[in-house]
Amino acid sequence: MSELQSIDLYKLVDDIKAWANALGFQQVGISDIDLSQHEAALQSWLDNQYHGDMAFMANHGMKRARPVELVPGTLRVISVRMDYLPPDASFAKHLNNPDIGYISRYALGRDYHKVLRSKLKKLGEKIQAELADTQFRPFVDSAPVLEHAIAEKAGIGWTGKHSLTLNKQAGSWFFLGELFINLPLPVDEPTSEEHCGTCTACMTICPTQAIVAPYVVDARRCISYLTIEYDGVIPEVFREPMGNRLYGCDDCQLICPWNRYAPLTDEADFHPRKVLHGQSLATLFSWDEATFLRNTEGSPIRRIGYTKWRRNVSVAIGNASYDEHYIHLLTEALPDACEILRPHLEWALERQQQKNGDALSRPRQITRLVRTIEKGLPRDA
Repeated sequence: MSELQSIDLYKLVDDIKAWANALGFQQVGISDIDLSQHEAALQSWLDNQYHGDMAFMANHGMKRARPVELVPGTLRVISVRMDYLPPDASFAKHLNNPDIGYISRYALGRDYHKVLRSKLKKLGEKIQAELADTQFRPFVDSAPVLEHAIAEKAGIGWTGKHSLTLNKQAGSWFFLGELFINLPLPVDEPTSEEHCGTCTACMTICPTQAIVAPYVVDARRCISYLTIEYDGVIPEVFREPMGNRLYGCDDCQLICPWNRYAPLTDEADFHPRKVLHGQSLATLFSWDEATFLRNTEGSPIRRIGYTKWRRNVSVAIGNASYDEHYIHLLTEALPDACEILRPHLEWALERQQQKNGDALSRPRQITRLVRTIEKGLPRDA
């Protein structure tokens, strides 16, 4: 009798979930690998060029919906959820202060890729210790995997209209990870219905209207894509809507009613770093490259590089309130600016100068209006 035949797979599933919980995952589900129902939607998304410059999306094609093509021998996918909402969750207030840099909540702590992948590897090794023939491979948002479709099939939650996974008890403030495995484990009941109803709050609030239809995001319009994935010159039409968002965007999650129930995380790695959280734009723009690398070590922010970081902060300064110090910082940076950074510096400088001009001219306009009224002249005189 083979080792697999001699083991109680239902008990193994119970053990796997207990081990996963002990490692810090809040939820675990198991799905089969048939994702064929998502292939048409994936192909349509690609055909519409909604992936933007993320060529890897198109290059992998349908592999994203076919786990066995990614990892031959895969029979099941273990889907895990890890909450990341930190104790200091009052981040929305920073969106209301144009002189503070806003960084997406998930990126303020340690790089979640590393945290989850390490824990998933440990989970795989525990299973392997129980069953020596086990083959596994962990994934955390780093390979062609339809993680939201898998999470839905594993019973983690449903896919919201913003395309993120939602859970009644946890909202959407959580990371997903997957463990591809070659064991015929019993699967969980998939999430059979979504609970968004007629709500379209996420679609309405999106600053760039990137959610072009329920469950469909045009990455080319998405602030997360523009500030993280996109390497070029940000189109002017999107710069003002970006506001003070430097890395990612949380608006669709901040507005979601289900996030009222989101629990806080106990994972210290996801707590905000003071050097990133609530810092002024002037401070963040003043970092030289060495400071940027030091302050973002172990953070997902580091992967965008120094040039894109300054590009994003430049746009935010263009949207900030007028400050002579901004004028000085932008002017000082212009001579050595590369071709990607320069247009954003020039745009921000023009916006700051314009705001200064508006501020200076407003008292004169009021004085002129008063004098016109006093003389009894037409107001357009």
